[in-house]
Amino acid sequence: MRFQIQKKVVEVVSWGLVVGWMGLIFYLSAQPGEQSADLSGGITELVNEIVEQVAPAAEFKMDEVSFFVRKNAHLFAYMLLAVLTLNAVRRSGGHGFKSMGAAFILSVLYAISDEVHQLFVPGRSGQVSDVLLDSTGALVGIVLYAVISRGLARKRQTEEANKKV
Repeated sequence: MRFQIQKKVVEVVSWGLVVGWMGLIFYLSAQPGEQSADLSGGITELVNEIVEQVAPAAEFKMDEVSFFVRKNAHLFAYMLLAVLTLNAVRRSGGHGFKSMGAAFILSVLYAISDEVHQLFVPGRSGQVSDVLLDSTGALVGIVLYAVISRGLARKRQTEEANKKV
């Protein structure tokens, strides 16, 4: 009975993290264009400072760095969304490729809804290219999750086999 309650709590927390991350994506997408550009600009400046310390002789254009930061933010946001979603689906009893497919579809549908949402935000626009980038991030997240999960499962199996010997 206690194990079942703990399992249910983990499942609810897992889905809570998915919803929370979706909420953060929604919040950031609801920022007007100017405010979003300011946030990207601040992150770009931070990246610039780090690069200057690591490689002072490096030359690059700020608009290129800004583009890189913005696009990688999409990739990272949906990579993490897919990881959180796949974890929640598996905690809810999903297995194998079906759970991966469900996590991918959920992530892509959210990416589409996010770009549609941005159509209604002043100074923002919805981009099909962003949905493709978000989908790529989701796919990367799912592959990483699967590779790490498989590695951990093999390690556990090896440890259990060694205990029996």
